[in-house]
Amino acid sequence: MKKILSMVALFFAFTTVLAACGAADQNNEETAGEEEAAEASDSLLAKVQAEGKLLIGTEGTYPPFTFHDESGELTGFDVELAREVADRLGVEADFMETQWDAMFAGLDAERFDMIANQVGIREDRLEKYDFSDHYITSTAVVVTHEDNDEINSFEDIEGKKSAQSLTSNYADLAREYNAEIVGVDGFNQAIELLNSKRVDVTINDNLSVLDFLNNRPNAPIKMVAEHEDAAQSGFMFRKGNEELVEAVNEALAEIIEDGTYEDISKKWFGEDVLN
Repeated sequence: MKKILSMVALFFAFTTVLAACGAADQNNEETAGEEEAAEASDSLLAKVQAEGKLLIGTEGTYPPFTFHDESGELTGFDVELAREVADRLGVEADFMETQWDAMFAGLDAERFDMIANQVGIREDRLEKYDFSDHYITSTAVVVTHEDNDEINSFEDIEGKKSAQSLTSNYADLAREYNAEIVGVDGFNQAIELLNSKRVDVTINDNLSVLDFLNNRPNAPIKMVAEHEDAAQSGFMFRKGNEELVEAVNEALAEIIEDGTYEDISKKWFGEDVLN
């Protein structure tokens, strides 16, 4: 009899342990599920979707990419494309304007979710930031006053004053050719200094210059040299937000595939500027 009672007690003890283990496993699974849910809710894409808006850093002074039209409305190629991307994500594009040299710091400080401002995709930037697939290809050009006959190539800008946004691709290019950099807030200020002959040159995007001359054909400036290397630009993000980058790339692919990109491109440049 004692032996039977001992076996019954052992059985109940064993089943109790099994039940405890099952409960522990269930608790572990629930905890893991909660952690995964928390990670998902902490992702930038989830935040953007929950808040219903994509915070976009942009300059607002760089036609035809991002600028204000005569009515004061923010517009431009990058602005229009970014709005279309946000729409494909099911959210509103909320643009936050700042100077070029403060834009990267704003992204670092999480003031923006991404930057849309003709940012060149470069190896040094890829070390710190992520980029979308490229959405435009352009080349750098040297621009001088129409009275200047001394500068006809990149090599000729050595020792000359070049108006540049200090952290831009074009400032780096001017430094490569040993120009003296004069810092400006953006394209318009560079052109103003060039018009008044306070600088000798500016290096800038050929598409920007063509757009400017198209709107102001009597401006006393001219393009005198085009760089051999083409540059590609994309939307820029803080690292660690792969889901958002992926979603933006999917939206871009749709925009290109259904012809929307070509429509936007031809509106601003008269041609497809993707490649």
